[in-house]
Amino acid sequence: MPLPPLWLLVALQATVSAASMVVEIVAGRMLAPYVGMSLYTWTSVIAVVLAGFSAGHWWGGRLADRPGINPMVATGWALVAAAVTTALAGLALRASAEPVLTAFPQPVWGITGLTLAAFFLPSLFAGIPAPLLTQVSLSGPSRQGQALGAMFASGAIGAILGTLLAGFVFISWLGSLWTLTTVTLVYAGGAALCFVLGRGLRALHGATLVGAMALGLSSALSNGPCTIESRYFCLQTVDVSADPSHVTRAMVIDHLVHGISAQDAPDIMFTDHAAMLDALTRLRAPTADPATFHIGGGNYALPRAFAHRGFTTTTVAEIDPAVTELAQRDFWFDPAGVQILDMDARRALLVDPRRYDVVIGDAFTDTAVPQHLVTAEFFELVRDRLTSEGTYLMNVIDYSDRMQAVGSVVLTLRDIFPVVEVWTEARRPAPGERVVMVIAAGTSETPTDSFSVPAPERTTFAALGAGFVDQLAATGVRLTDDYAPIDRLVGPRD
Repeated sequence: MPLPPLWLLVALQATVSAASMVVEIVAGRMLAPYVGMSLYTWTSVIAVVLAGFSAGHWWGGRLADRPGINPMVATGWALVAAAVTTALAGLALRASAEPVLTAFPQPVWGITGLTLAAFFLPSLFAGIPAPLLTQVSLSGPSRQGQALGAMFASGAIGAILGTLLAGFVFISWLGSLWTLTTVTLVYAGGAALCFVLGRGLRALHGATLVGAMALGLSSALSNGPCTIESRYFCLQTVDVSADPSHVTRAMVIDHLVHGISAQDAPDIMFTDHAAMLDALTRLRAPTADPATFHIGGGNYALPRAFAHRGFTTTTVAEIDPAVTELAQRDFWFDPAGVQILDMDARRALLVDPRRYDVVIGDAFTDTAVPQHLVTAEFFELVRDRLTSEGTYLMNVIDYSDRMQAVGSVVLTLRDIFPVVEVWTEARRPAPGERVVMVIAAGTSETPTDSFSVPAPERTTFAALGAGFVDQLAATGVRLTDDYAPIDRLVGPRD
């Protein structure tokens, strides 16, 4: 059997490597609607995919040493298996989500188990071709060192290319499921080429049938959860109306509700954090028409309510334009009179020297505020963008039996603002309960220590006592750009 030219083997290895890295990037996006996008998600994805590659390389090396095996046909079958498992990854994820997350409620194990169920096999089978193709390359007339170097380089270059294509092209333009379909077709094309080169035409017919059935099953049953899949998030609009005549909708970003709005009640907040942010803005604002800056738009419930109340100077930094578009389409947000900046909030505050009466922080990745928005350096920037009587309001989530995250934020803010308050619902939380809080930082105290507002049922919120806040700060760590372990401080829980 004539040997394939080295350039073709190099190109095939680069293509397989690129396709496998596309699957790795897509894995993080596809997991987000079930477990969020956090440090733990990406750690699990990278670990599971590398484990799959390692097992595949080992298996491929064993196959390469097996007497009488046709390495090109073996590579073809490995790519068929990669195509089938990639095509079915969406189905595997949906089918395993509930049982895995129920069996492993602890986040790290749940995320890892879900990643294993959906993405280990595609990585394993994508790892098999490398040693087989390398063995073929070393059998040719080229110098072995040159061939070996070319094969290693092609794998690295393919991985780089696949990462760039996934992040900048495929997910943005095709979405996760169509990206996996594209990878499936690439694997299938590579398998067909290997069967032709290895003279395994009979195997080609059987593999084509298997691949077509898997692709058809995947296309028929794999409906993604996203209303819109943007460059940043999986966005869903969910109808939560208790009364069909009063339409109420929730915006879900990845796997968390980021806002609820009613069509005919723009001034009613449907979540505790939004109710507190709304009320504290009005209580602490130095004027009746304050200039406000919003870190994150969500479903734009607050800017919509502020416009309804007559506020005329509202700026929103929302990094994802698709979030803004969905808020306009499904959540009755009118952007007229609101300045919307399609960029990260820290960057927006850095490049624009305007000052605001209230800066409102309500940005989350999973259940934690993004790391770069909880540091002393960021809080100093916020202080510099506030008016002399301005206030910084920040939504924070923590667990009642830990409170290390909120304690760390309080400790850090106290170095920058003379007054730091912590607000939450006026009741004793259950042990281990997840508690929603709003931190208010500025130069003066709020003129009241409690208030009652609709959320949507009338709810009383209160400021935690100064002594208790001191205790929280004593348990915290100072957060800086060099060290801000907010994910660890919030969770995972034992």
